[in-house]
Amino acid sequence: MSEQKFIRTCSIWRALEVVGDTSILLILEASWIGARRFDDFRLRSDLLPTLLSNRLKRLVETGILEKRLYSDKPPRHEYHLTDKGRDLYWTALMMLRWERRWAPREGKLDIRLRHKTCGQVFDPTPSCLHCKAEITASQVRWAEGPGVGWMAVRYSRRRQHRSAAAERSANTALMDEVAQITGDRWAGLVLRSIFTGLRKFDEICRDTAMATNILSERLSWLVDKGVIALHEYSSVPRRFEYRLTEKGIDYYPVLLMLLLWGDKYYLSPEGPPLLLRHKPDGHELEPAVTCSCCGEPVRIRDVDYEVVEPLRAPDALATAG
Repeated sequence: MSEQKFIRTCSIWRALEVVGDTSILLILEASWIGARRFDDFRLRSDLLPTLLSNRLKRLVETGILEKRLYSDKPPRHEYHLTDKGRDLYWTALMMLRWERRWAPREGKLDIRLRHKTCGQVFDPTPSCLHCKAEITASQVRWAEGPGVGWMAVRYSRRRQHRSAAAERSANTALMDEVAQITGDRWAGLVLRSIFTGLRKFDEICRDTAMATNILSERLSWLVDKGVIALHEYSSVPRRFEYRLTEKGIDYYPVLLMLLLWGDKYYLSPEGPPLLLRHKPDGHELEPAVTCSCCGEPVRIRDVDYEVVEPLRAPDALATAG
């Protein structure tokens, strides 16, 4: 009998158990920009019909989408976000923010967001409602909360679907690289560990309870993505650790909004596993996504959007004959 492994409880882990799948994130992305029917999701996500059907069913089962009949003969359904699904909006905005900053933009769709409250086109900004300052990873201090503990690992076998995002056509591509990272829950757990100060391979392995071969692959992949980098911290004997790059540090708001959503919908009876404080005065962190123009929190009902067509490389100049 194999030894039971345990993982540190965390609302990020619980959230990733639900949405930590690239295909699911592509479906949610399509839903944010108006997809409601199966063919709309198929066109937007480029997912195979069988995979799309499976993930739509899963999203209905977890209460993120609801299925509504719009035709009796023949029976036809639409898929609409529930309140639980709409509460992922801040996570989606932080994913969009990261994609815009760090992924190549050529050949991708973009979204122009307009805040109805102030009427301005805005950039989504991670902010603390208590002090109105923008949130950065270096300005957040964490401590164990009443819900901290260890739980048995329940790793289900999932194929990697990173290519589902990477291979989309230019007509549908919006959030590709960030969907690959957020859609890989093991990569998310690795980043969670490093953000909490665990940088050595053995430390990350104990914290995530991953098989060593899976951890090695995820670490190498995140290094290739430029999210983390390998640093030598001892020359005799040679020892290495993994540190976040600037690109990796800027991923923090995505994890923060996942934690917020996980705390709301998957909180343990004892309370939150993590308590967050905002430096330098140590007040309780009140995370929100705000409008870069007026500073007010943005809600899905208060935002209009316009899809911007993919950026193209300028045509090469014709050579003189």
